[in-house]
Amino acid sequence: MDSRPRETDAPDDPVNGAAPPLAAAGDVEIIRPRNDKRGYRRVVLPNSLECLLISDPDTDKAAASMNVSVGYFCDPDGLEGLAHFLEHMLFYASEKYPEEDSYSKYIAEHGGSTNAFTSSEHTNFYFDVNSDSLHDALDRFAQFFIKPLMSPDATLREIKAVDSENQKNLLSDPWRMSQLQKHLCAENHPYHKFSTGNWNTLEVKAKEKGLDTRLELIKFYDSHYSANLMQLVVYGKESLDSLQNLVENKFCDIRDVGRKPFSFPGHPCTREHLQILVKAVPIKQGHTLRILFPITPNVRRYKEGPCRYISHLIGHEGEGSLFYILKNLGWAMSLEAGEGDWSHDFSFFSVIIQLTDVGQEHMEDTVGLLFRYIKLLQTSETPKWIFDELQAICETGFHYRDKSPPINYVVNISSNMQFFPPEDWLIASSVPSKFSPDAIQNILNELTPETVRIFWESKNFEGQTNLTEPWYGTSYSVEAVPPSIIQKWVEKAPEEDLHLPKQNIFIPRDLSLKSVEEMVSFPAMLRKTPFSRLWYKPDTMFFTPKVYIKMDFHCPLSQSSPKSAVLTDVFTRLLMDYLNDYAYDAQVAGLYYAVKPNDTGFQVTMVGFNDKMRTLLGTVIGKIAEFKVKVDRFSVIKEAMTKEYENFKFRQPYQQVLYYCSLILEDQAWPWDEEFSALSHLEASDLEYFLPQLLSKTFIECYFAGNIESNEAKNIIHHVEDVLFNAPISACKPLSPSQHLAKRIVKLEKGLRYYYPAMCSNHQDENSALLHYIQTHQDNVKQNVLLQLLALVGKQPAFHQLRSVEQLGYIALLRQRNDSGVRGLQFIIQSTVKDPANLDARVENFLKMFEGTLYQMSDAEFKSNVSALIDMKLEKYKNIREESAFFWGEISEGTLKFDRKQEEIAALRELKKEELIDFFNDHVRVNAPQKKILSIQVYGGLHSAEYETIVQNAPPLQSCEITDIYSFRRSRPLYGSFREVLVR
Repeated sequence: MDSRPRETDAPDDPVNGAAPPLAAAGDVEIIRPRNDKRGYRRVVLPNSLECLLISDPDTDKAAASMNVSVGYFCDPDGLEGLAHFLEHMLFYASEKYPEEDSYSKYIAEHGGSTNAFTSSEHTNFYFDVNSDSLHDALDRFAQFFIKPLMSPDATLREIKAVDSENQKNLLSDPWRMSQLQKHLCAENHPYHKFSTGNWNTLEVKAKEKGLDTRLELIKFYDSHYSANLMQLVVYGKESLDSLQNLVENKFCDIRDVGRKPFSFPGHPCTREHLQILVKAVPIKQGHTLRILFPITPNVRRYKEGPCRYISHLIGHEGEGSLFYILKNLGWAMSLEAGEGDWSHDFSFFSVIIQLTDVGQEHMEDTVGLLFRYIKLLQTSETPKWIFDELQAICETGFHYRDKSPPINYVVNISSNMQFFPPEDWLIASSVPSKFSPDAIQNILNELTPETVRIFWESKNFEGQTNLTEPWYGTSYSVEAVPPSIIQKWVEKAPEEDLHLPKQNIFIPRDLSLKSVEEMVSFPAMLRKTPFSRLWYKPDTMFFTPKVYIKMDFHCPLSQSSPKSAVLTDVFTRLLMDYLNDYAYDAQVAGLYYAVKPNDTGFQVTMVGFNDKMRTLLGTVIGKIAEFKVKVDRFSVIKEAMTKEYENFKFRQPYQQVLYYCSLILEDQAWPWDEEFSALSHLEASDLEYFLPQLLSKTFIECYFAGNIESNEAKNIIHHVEDVLFNAPISACKPLSPSQHLAKRIVKLEKGLRYYYPAMCSNHQDENSALLHYIQTHQDNVKQNVLLQLLALVGKQPAFHQLRSVEQLGYIALLRQRNDSGVRGLQFIIQSTVKDPANLDARVENFLKMFEGTLYQMSDAEFKSNVSALIDMKLEKYKNIREESAFFWGEISEGTLKFDRKQEEIAALRELKKEELIDFFNDHVRVNAPQKKILSIQVYGGLHSAEYETIVQNAPPLQSCEITDIYSFRRSRPLYGSFREVLVR
């Protein structure tokens, strides 16, 4: 659960007349994508609850989302975080289901997940579950809104959970800067409020005022949670009639108290909050410039889409754009533009620029260039061809939208229902359908020096600020920037050729589907040469004009040292940088691409509409073959990477324990500090020398899937080989079989507990973290399903005991871990309450409790859990990305078990409860002789004394402290790699 800003536009995608809309109840026509075969029906219950029912006979997962049009804007004065706290409390119990966490337990045991979030004007509760379990899941879910129990004991415990959640965010720059923007607004506007709440607001201050938080919570619920302020979406495999009967039966008892919709008229910013320059000190290294303007909300004219049009231009990255100029000047690393925080009553348009060190010295020029570009847009005619192009892109995206997981879909739509009429619930504001130069001009005219708010973040401002934001402690200062100052910045900014973008050549024109002669379930190897291997799978499930491509460049030199790893990273970033001017349009038009380093070299990924894919891939391969190091861009990339390494120490403690665990287990992982040291000494000449060596031994593992024919895939790879290997002066040379890299994992010793204590690298962070890892086995069908079943059975009890009952911390997880086929269980806890050694003891204590739960499990419960896991494995892929991710995982790991799910389902059907207990007793039970434990312990500021104690004391019996990670890795045997198959 989290208290987070609402997403700007709910669904991703578009509309227009060509889609056959579906008639819903009450003669409402809901616009839907052409390829959407699902049934939709709008229903309004007698208690005024508005519902959308979605019938999908093919779905394996059911889902529901209840959007309540009540958010933290409704928090009573002096009880900050009450709406968010109520969101937490509704999960606990109800009169009908009084057992604590019985709802979450039921969902987890039936293959599902559940969550919620609180925003400014709504709170959204949602879940998914195996499709056969929707009836009982909805019955439990509905009780949130009918008769929840809010026991005094649970109330006190959950205030601690809210406080722990806030503790997690205190050193997070996005949270800090968002609150600073709210702080510098009118105090009488709810936007000014602190949304999350903490122990002080919900317990200490409440008591000081003589308030009982629980009674205030009940009062808030009774007066604010009314059926007429709720929007429900239910997604299932049942018919629309059956879903309607189900919803009418389950949700009819929600009270309608006739509460009028909440409204918050007026803008948060008065005159004193405009024309300001705010200098703020962030936690992390980097320079960020946020230029904000209060504007008329786009939702009022969403069919014209003025903000989408303007953000498309201001945020463009092609030739002549603002970013193109700033990048060429060496001032900016990234630029984003668009509508940020918004409601029906107010909105902000934001331009966010990540500055380089040089750009930091040219802030005034950067702002001047922005206003010069805005002036260009204000005084130019509004070209209709740009709107038409944008509309075409959005429409294509909407009509060929990938099917998403039901849980995401229902949250998206229920959030839309609060703001849009029923016919637009699916499409929302994602497709501008009416060209209105006036609407665009009106928004442009609001982007003025008279209304600007500039937030400038940099560590350079340390010691230069005189104010502190009260909730997160952010240091800042404020000064006035009248229009006359902005005008001077505009006049002195360098003269650059800012202009509108060219037409987008990547907009797909051919959306036809390739013919597939037969049903194909698994990838097949089409082609193998000394240079490459090609796997291929045509689309026989999704029938969309899209393709998915992975190309792994196996280069042994890439990971041979920390320096090599860093140079490979620099190369891929520079390659993306060089491609951006040309290929940015491909991303806009729905053809995603990326070049990134991986553990064997680097990887090229493409996914999206297939029409222009070959053009883009040819450009990428050409850039690799002809790569030249540009010294100025090398310097910018090095600076960006330097800041990332410097910011490593600011990662949250739970992220640090995950890092240490991977570093200890992975034989070829290099520590970040050694990579950082290598980076600091790099020059452009190092990359010029390194790259030919990197490519001198290369093998390309390829996967093509989707709307592409086998001959075309073969022809493309043949062309790639010609460009890279067979040209007169070839960049690449083939890799010999003995040089293929194999990622290998450390094998822990049975009966021994290893532990690695470390101080949190950010000394300001009070949170500690534990990762308690139990290594069980290497990839084996029978043991895999035993581990998966154990994780399924234990997940909710672990959360309930460690998080809900013991309140150890907001983050308290039990989940599986898979390191290149080496499997195990891991507990992750982040806490200010207990130090990591104590957290470790609590995990052991939980396992002793869980042992009893396992032994007492009835045969019926066992079968139910097995059935839930089988249902999860039977779940069909939603889109080409999901399907390809699974198959590519098998290829990249070298396991090639394309029928893995079928094998595991067969094993599950034969499984006996005794085998699960035996697996637990052998590998997981406390003091099990076969047990292999690795405990990663990061000590936060509150537990520094405990850290000193643990490193000074001798290890306990059957325990071994890891004092040097690299000596430990060298001393341990390694599991074999499946990647040996690659070279056969």
